[in-house]
Amino acid sequence: MAEHRFLVGLVGNGVGPSLTPALHMRAADRLGLPYIYRAVDLAEHGLDPSEIGEVLYLAEALGYDALNITHPCKTLVLPYLNELDERAAALQTVNTVLLKRGQRTGHNTDWTGFVRSFKAGLPGVDVGSVALVGAGGAGMSIGHALLFLGVRNLLIVDVLEEQAVTLAQRLQGLFPDARVAHGRPEQLTSSVAGFVHCTPTGMAEHPGVAFDVGLLRPEHWVADIVYRPLQTALLKAAEAAGCRTLNGAGMTVYQAVEAFELVTGVTPDASAMTAHFHELVAAE
Repeated sequence: MAEHRFLVGLVGNGVGPSLTPALHMRAADRLGLPYIYRAVDLAEHGLDPSEIGEVLYLAEALGYDALNITHPCKTLVLPYLNELDERAAALQTVNTVLLKRGQRTGHNTDWTGFVRSFKAGLPGVDVGSVALVGAGGAGMSIGHALLFLGVRNLLIVDVLEEQAVTLAQRLQGLFPDARVAHGRPEQLTSSVAGFVHCTPTGMAEHPGVAFDVGLLRPEHWVADIVYRPLQTALLKAAEAAGCRTLNGAGMTVYQAVEAFELVTGVTPDASAMTAHFHELVAAE
């Protein structure tokens, strides 16, 4: 019987520069698995994100085993799926779709990627009270991860306060024993133990910081999910203030590790993928 050849795609807007295809294919090469990973930029193909249903249909017809789904399709894809795993159902956001025998099953590896990164990069920090800056695309996954990690008091802030309100209400329903509040960035204070940033601010194309870094004290910890650049303006300010910090590398790698395992049934070497990630970043 011929060895199965895996065909996987990354679907979203602006995915051309993504490091994910290279991470997956190098991991497969190390394992001796025939594996092709293609980035499908919707905008480049003249497709609107609302056409994600048609993209899924074509992917099935072309023999794809899975699609990784990114901005802005992580929620738009939901009506076109047959099944969601438990966490994706709770989050109502998907970043991996398995296409097997006519079944489309949605998974979310963003939140678990952050959990693994946090445990590895910030062991032992105080998670009693945390501020989550950004209630947009990544907010649900990161907020869920923080509460799963044991955060008892979570303050969600966003310049669009209605987004913060909606996210706080959803997370409060999932974690009734925690306290989930909402507000605007200017309402942040130094009373929290840590800050987690998940807005586009700080990316190469969106320079700057999303909140007042004058709040930072040596006793704080700061996590940023941005990975281009790895050393964002926020993390530089946090390190200058004496804070422990976590960059976006771990989340990027660990979500890819889990997605790869979902697709192939084989667990890749996370340390090797991490080393490869840093090679790719250094080469940019």
